[in-house]
Amino acid sequence: MRTTGKVNGIVSNLVTVTFDGPVSENELCYIKLGDTLLLAEVIKVNGNKASVQVFESTRGLKNGDSVEFLGRMLEASLGPGLLSSIYDGLQNNLKTMTGVFLKRGEYTEALDHEKLWDFTPLASVGDRVIAADWLGEVKEGWLPHKIMVPFKFRGEYTVKSIAPAGAYNIDHTIAVLTDEAGEDVEVTMVQKWPVKLAVKAYKDKPRPQKIMETGVRVIDTFNPIAEGGTGFIPGPFGCGKTVLQHAIAKQGEADVIVMAACGERANEVVEIFTEFPELIDPHTGRHLMERTCIICNTSNMPVAAREASVYMAMTICEYYRAMGLRCLLLADSTSRWAQALREMSNRMEELPGQDAFPVDLSAIIATFYSRAGMVVLNNGRSGAITFIGTVSPSGGNLKEPVTESTKKAARCFYALEQNRADQKRYPSVNPIDSYSKYLEYPEIISYLDETVERGWVDKVMEAKNLVRRGKEMADQINILGDDGVPMSYHEAFWKSELIDFAFLQQDAFDAIDALCPIERQRYMLDLLLDICHHKFEFENFEECRHFFKEMINILRQMNYSEFKSEKFNDYQQQLNKMINS
Repeated sequence: MRTTGKVNGIVSNLVTVTFDGPVSENELCYIKLGDTLLLAEVIKVNGNKASVQVFESTRGLKNGDSVEFLGRMLEASLGPGLLSSIYDGLQNNLKTMTGVFLKRGEYTEALDHEKLWDFTPLASVGDRVIAADWLGEVKEGWLPHKIMVPFKFRGEYTVKSIAPAGAYNIDHTIAVLTDEAGEDVEVTMVQKWPVKLAVKAYKDKPRPQKIMETGVRVIDTFNPIAEGGTGFIPGPFGCGKTVLQHAIAKQGEADVIVMAACGERANEVVEIFTEFPELIDPHTGRHLMERTCIICNTSNMPVAAREASVYMAMTICEYYRAMGLRCLLLADSTSRWAQALREMSNRMEELPGQDAFPVDLSAIIATFYSRAGMVVLNNGRSGAITFIGTVSPSGGNLKEPVTESTKKAARCFYALEQNRADQKRYPSVNPIDSYSKYLEYPEIISYLDETVERGWVDKVMEAKNLVRRGKEMADQINILGDDGVPMSYHEAFWKSELIDFAFLQQDAFDAIDALCPIERQRYMLDLLLDICHHKFEFENFEECRHFFKEMINILRQMNYSEFKSEKFNDYQQQLNKMINS
């Protein structure tokens, strides 16, 4: 029998409920408002009173309204049909809603229960299976979608029967399993899992072994992110966080893309809705949306729904990771998620931390980031979740609590700089302040030595030092003037500009320059370092400036040319003539 209660306090979306019976934290409940049922989540239990956050507007709610507790947490429906879908944080399918906006109390089905899927069995009668083992598969677009033993199952089961190959809907029983007590359990293509609990359906979780190529030079070469790694992109408004995320989504080496728009402005969410279905996947030539799932909650939605969106996105990624797929989760922006946590914490009058954020903000962010990673499945296959979030610090202050807390959890830091954005140096990632801790991992160093070039990390560090030295020379030139410094200062500065303009800057809207494979990155970095190793003799700084500007123009044209094409080789010859002359 379900526990019931009554409303006895309302502060915006925070409602206090008195109840009589068992109630647990994170349990869902329905609050009855006339004929409408409002979904809410218990966030604090104190005696016979529970604080619940409502996922809807509470306008019209009053003391005495009845509440029914559901005895379960917020769950994701996991099964075929997730890809190409657009959901809100509660997994309401926004493609099937009745109007432009979801009405209050309207909840739609996440998956299509009528569509038939071509099922192929992978398990056999008599097989011993545990949670997350593969029973069969269907084709979701061009990806193999594994039908698994539900994650909630505990212990070993025996396959009593398995459906033959054929077309079934997601509610059809595709297998009957017998547990250790001899009881039969039916398994369909769909299962549910609480979004705030990590899916631990794997045998081992080793350190990352390889990098995930994104086609973005400032990431892949200067600050690579590992497959199954974590990173974040902080920066002021207008610096290109969203565009950089979109470039990574389009070009990243991943099987499944999950976009979580958490508290974003409505125009940015609409841009995702309209642009993503039109984007062509450069790896397959198919529509990118075929392997993408979008979870969105705009900034005008209640804070509870905004908080739920990032957990929903991570759970969907964990589901596909258990199939042995490489998943890329992009969250934009985790600052709005943290602000939602702050708002609820303040309404409950909890002890505030720095800037009024919850005291345990660092622990919440670290716990969430820890759900990403590479795993070894029960059958020996591997899957991975690579997580990149954005942070929108107020006024571009990278010392604020969300940025500092995320820095402790994420292994890659891509600091966007307002000054670089103002100079139209995109992507506006600061090459000096940004870093990747994966360059210190022996596994990653060995991988780069084998796949890119032996001693590759040393070359990357050399290039970073050239850029850093160039910035120091620029500061000296600005203070002392062009004639007040030796010619070597000008040369060092322009060599750093050479790396900046020809390598770090990249045109995300150019068909060729937008996607730069690692082979081409290696070639260009070797070429630039060879140029920087030359000791040029200039009579004055004007001659130095003119020489390097001409060289930059040639190198930029090389970036817009097909790699090692006739045109590319012509520019290479022009460059050699300049160097030798």
